[in-house]
Amino acid sequence: MDIFSKITNFFKDVRVELKKVTWPTRQEAIKHTIAVVAVTAAVAIFLGAADFLFQFLINLLILK
Repeated sequence: MDIFSKITNFFKDVRVELKKVTWPTRQEAIKHTIAVVAVTAAVAIFLGAADFLFQFLINLLILK
């Protein structure tokens, strides 16, 4: 098999597999996006608070 027939077969297989995919509805995609943004914001707030606390403690105990 030459390279062009391999490439053609690859894209045919990709097309067949993409037809098997269950795509989310618009509402599901929006709901999952909101969940990802909320979790990301919560983790950012937690890490920011932890950083602030550790910075405060290091300044208080070590750097005086």
